[in-house]
Amino acid sequence: MSSNFDSPGRIKCGTVTTPDIAASLADYTGLLGLAVLEDTPVSPSLAAAWGAPASAGRRSVLLGAADGQPAFLRLIEGSTVPGYSPLRSFGWAAYEHSVASCDALYADIKDSIGFTVIGAPKLVPGFDNFIPFQVVGRAGEVLYLNQVLNGAMADLDLPNTLARVDQMFIAILAAPDRAAAVAFHQQALGFEEGQTWTIPYSVINNSFGLPDDTLTAMTMTKTGRLPASEIDQYPAAATPRPCAPGELPPGNAMISFITASLDAVAAPFLTPPERRDGPLYAGRRSATLRGAAGELIELIEA
Repeated sequence: MSSNFDSPGRIKCGTVTTPDIAASLADYTGLLGLAVLEDTPVSPSLAAAWGAPASAGRRSVLLGAADGQPAFLRLIEGSTVPGYSPLRSFGWAAYEHSVASCDALYADIKDSIGFTVIGAPKLVPGFDNFIPFQVVGRAGEVLYLNQVLNGAMADLDLPNTLARVDQMFIAILAAPDRAAAVAFHQQALGFEEGQTWTIPYSVINNSFGLPDDTLTAMTMTKTGRLPASEIDQYPAAATPRPCAPGELPPGNAMISFITASLDAVAAPFLTPPERRDGPLYAGRRSATLRGAAGELIELIEA
């Protein structure tokens, strides 16, 4: 399954930095039903590859859906970052996961301590393919949890699942310059530009205290019919992501994509590519770079 799943452009892993990894782990395994696949300290070489040397030695837990696809979510222990609030800064803003039942998951999450619902399940005007709802975790990470009704959109395929929470299929990027971010993902990483929508984006409007009818432009990137990122033009009040010195960004920290060849990437890596072991890397080369919105992008060769 993994060899078929790991096609170029696939989101392989989303990384969340949390100051209370034990509590976050309980949330993700208990409420979201993910399983622990690996629990190990971050090696110095991997921390250096992320441009986060202070993350070396911190606890790292790799999670997956037992009955889902071979895609992962990774929790990394980090420091509390004063001034960090979700959905207010540039970089990875949210991870969009497929779920078996929005109603069942919402019923369990809505009164929980670990996750705060910021958008109850409802159809989005203009999109009848899925029912989404949105939550913020205790580390300030944002998850979009989507029950796919009809996976075939105009130019994208969305994944159905029987798992309580399954693979991330879109990564949400908050950009100061949407066009520049889209161009970087095209020219440096080889993604295609997909559709652009302009909508009243309630999650963003609520975060910045904007009128409900304020419009946000967002552009999809993709590989064929495989979605990758939703790149959002963030408001003028957004700022660069505050970060603890030498550590990964707080909350939604980094996305790992499968790529055909690291040698074909037209952007500088933070450190040279290196082969790594474990369920995520499986002996393949990986390397990390920064995108136009300051986002960390880890690439793993197919």
